[in-house]
Amino acid sequence: MANKKTTKTYYYGTGRRKSSIARVYITPGTGKIMVNGREAKDYFPYATNLIVLNQPFDVTNNIEKFDVKAFVKGGGETGQTGAIRLGITRALLKVTDEYRPLLKRAGLVTVDARVKERKKYGLKAARRAPQFSKR
Repeated sequence: MANKKTTKTYYYGTGRRKSSIARVYITPGTGKIMVNGREAKDYFPYATNLIVLNQPFDVTNNIEKFDVKAFVKGGGETGQTGAIRLGITRALLKVTDEYRPLLKRAGLVTVDARVKERKKYGLKAARRAPQFSKR
């Protein structure tokens, strides 16, 4: 019995948002999105997260043409959703460069670099000072 290696075509993209990091693999398929071994609709509690995940496919008219397998860690659900979306976008750019103007116009190629500002000593939060009392 010969051991046959099957070469499956996949495209890889890394996404980061807040403190979340996502490794995303897309393969030609039926539109199934798996996040950390679970379906996306089971992993994320809100439908808005699923809409955000499908934005790159919606913009490029590739809905239900690719399967997504994402491995994400860190952060909360908003950061993880944004990280996966960026990973999907970067993977789609490897499929063909024709998607770049569409994705760029939709603002999906740009990395959202906003992160939470650190708390400073003497303050209650990053910029929130303690209440001032004159007397």
